[in-house]
Amino acid sequence: MERAIGRAIVERYCTKLAARLDNDVIAVGGGPSALVAATIIAAQGYRVTVLERNLAPGGGVWGGGMLFNEVVVEQDTLPILERFGIASEPAGDGLHACDAVQLAAGLIYGACKAGVAILNGISVEDVVYKDGRIGGVVVNWTPVVRLQMHVDPLMLTARVVLDGTGHPSEVAALAVRKAGVRLDTPTGGIVGERAMWAVEGERTTVENTRCYFPGLYASGMAANNVAGGYRMGPVFGGMLRSGERAAQLILAELRGS
Repeated sequence: MERAIGRAIVERYCTKLAARLDNDVIAVGGGPSALVAATIIAAQGYRVTVLERNLAPGGGVWGGGMLFNEVVVEQDTLPILERFGIASEPAGDGLHACDAVQLAAGLIYGACKAGVAILNGISVEDVVYKDGRIGGVVVNWTPVVRLQMHVDPLMLTARVVLDGTGHPSEVAALAVRKAGVRLDTPTGGIVGERAMWAVEGERTTVENTRCYFPGLYASGMAANNVAGGYRMGPVFGGMLRSGERAAQLILAELRGS
């Protein structure tokens, strides 16, 4: 029994990882925008992998607002919730409230059912840059990175990389710092997230979701940080619609390339 347990885990994980060394899309960060984007793209038959540094994907959804595990979305986000089977209730002023745990769990389950491979406990420490294009990421186990152990990484390639790392926009920052690329922003670099303005934050989260360099897209708060948008707090409609927009843009590129 003990040997069979170990063999099942090792063989299945190695098979899963080997199948994801080359991808159509890698989404870095398992937050709401990346999970929505990954699900929509994978449902169209593309090979999509989500890399999450923590044990649990879901990003900032789990904690709701200040650990009150409820979140808010706008009316126009309800079709996305319905797609994932996530319940909501009217909360006034055109808003709907969701249980944060159900939202996070529903997005994760929906992604898995669509064929997305979610690899947790893995951190991205660099980007693959070749021929003027971002072509993948350099990864290591999160404990290795946090303990600063001298262990060489592995590389995962992709036709498109989506930065869904939230407020730090870590993949875009790596591209600027390590590859020396110039992003499609007014400064050519990371503009930086602005202060709280919920309405504008929701709008700009979607508006700023786009391609910033060949092979590199950003969604959610990563997009707002790259382009200089406002933060919006525990309202997640813009995050979900950002993921939908990212999927539309990335699918257009994949189909056209």
